[in-house]
Amino acid sequence: MNHTTMDRKVVVTGMDVVSALGLNIETNWENLVQGKSGVKRISLFDPSDLQTQIAAEVPLNFEDLAREYIRKRSARQMTRVTQFCFTCAKAAVEKSGIDFSHVDKTRCAVIMGVVNTGNSSVEKGTTIQNAILKSMNNSMSAWISLEYKLLGPNYTVTTACASSAYAIGLGFDLIQSNKADIVIVGGADSIINPEEIRGFNELYALSVENDPPEKASKPFSKSRDGFVIGEGAGVLILESEEFALARKATIVAEISGYALTSEAYNIMAPMNDGEGMAHTMKLALQNSNLKPTDIQYINAHGTSTILNDRYETLAIKKIFQEQAYQIPVSSLKSMIGHTIGAAGAIEAAITIMSMLKETVTPTINYEKDPELDLDFVPNKARKHPITHAISNSFAFGGHNASIVLKKYDTFK
Repeated sequence: MNHTTMDRKVVVTGMDVVSALGLNIETNWENLVQGKSGVKRISLFDPSDLQTQIAAEVPLNFEDLAREYIRKRSARQMTRVTQFCFTCAKAAVEKSGIDFSHVDKTRCAVIMGVVNTGNSSVEKGTTIQNAILKSMNNSMSAWISLEYKLLGPNYTVTTACASSAYAIGLGFDLIQSNKADIVIVGGADSIINPEEIRGFNELYALSVENDPPEKASKPFSKSRDGFVIGEGAGVLILESEEFALARKATIVAEISGYALTSEAYNIMAPMNDGEGMAHTMKLALQNSNLKPTDIQYINAHGTSTILNDRYETLAIKKIFQEQAYQIPVSSLKSMIGHTIGAAGAIEAAITIMSMLKETVTPTINYEKDPELDLDFVPNKARKHPITHAISNSFAFGGHNASIVLKKYDTFK
């Protein structure tokens, strides 16, 4: 579908984030701007016999927040990760000011990006009675839809680390094609468990620099040795501009467009020299009717792995040419780890905060790699006005997504 032929604008009216750096978007923003790390030694289980013993875990006091939002019986049927998703969605809806009793619920949808629900060996309270419900990938979108009695499409999408970015793109399509007025999009994830850490260690994908934990995630740095697992949730409320204005909503950003592509190259490695990543960003700009010179910030996928960081850098240079050196590029994963299915939505939400606050978050633990010579916003946040930004998500399996975000002009 050619998005430039459609004129139904898609806007964001509410959003929230749960991560190792906080249980709401405000706390996350404050800590990210301060350059804090949420990476610590794993506490969810004893990691002593693993090569990787660190992760960015959601704070333990999340349980108190969950009790505020989730009924006891429902909570017993949800994993901790599904609870991240549900509480984050409830908070995002509150921030958007939507009263679902006053809208056509057949035109309200929920799309969540989910790799798994976290029903692993670490999950507590799983019984024969709730095992199936806890394991259902579709449960995250289903619980949200049930909460508000929404009757439109309700599903999850699984495209590894790009899952919630895909959810944003698919939600955009539902609104722009006039099949929905409101779509709750986002994702949640956690792979902080022994079995998946062992698996990723076998693939040499995870950092094994356990001490000190907060220094392990170092995107675009010369000594990077793999990603650090994070966990959490990110949720955005998408609406058509017309619908949002009619209900006098506060609009926080516009989604200009996006691109979803498949590299069809390798189950694990990206295409050489970032060809697939470059193609995705180019297509996202075309679909948004923008030129490379319109972009003022790139929220990078920036995993802290050898290949991703090298190829993402090459891809940015390929698309933005000389201008690439003028655009700040930073990675939240340096502070909150890689939140897998939740990453795209968390990063899109924080990119919107960067627009609103005219501040770009840093890439902490940065040490120069002569091969990677862009402006990675080393170690300290920076004031920087942004009109248009790209948020990238590039996943195992060759699932690529670039979301183009625009500062909303209230004086139209």
